[in-house]
Amino acid sequence: MLILETIAKIRRAFFVQGKSIKLICRELNVSRKVVRKVIRSEATEFRYERESQPLPKIGPWTDQLDELLLANEGKPARERLTLIRLFEELRGRGYGGGYDAVRRYAGRWSTERGHSTAAACKFACNNDPLRGDFRVQFRPL
Repeated sequence: MLILETIAKIRRAFFVQGKSIKLICRELNVSRKVVRKVIRSEATEFRYERESQPLPKIGPWTDQLDELLLANEGKPARERLTLIRLFEELRGRGYGGGYDAVRRYAGRWSTERGHSTAAACKFACNNDPLRGDFRVQFRPL
């Protein structure tokens, strides 16, 4: 990812100072392809965002990981396993991928689950401080 400052340095060196592409590459430690791209385009920011994240190693294990995450969510807070423990559990079952893949998947899973849970339930709270009545009820929408 190029930042605006680097793009400005490349353009200034080429257009104002008249430096060659090869010299700019040496001075700024960027490839010739990048320098050409900056010079030819009018863009001030270059980003690459992946449309879909491939899951080559964790793909076959998502069902088991979903099962572990769901079981872990149902436990009390003190008994819940950390993501490293869940990763070790998966490795014990034969998973050969890395921890980062499990962490990213669990993050997406909890985000999706949180939104679906919030959408599926309506929060109603009966607060009466005089009677000490602090009940929380969840009602389906």
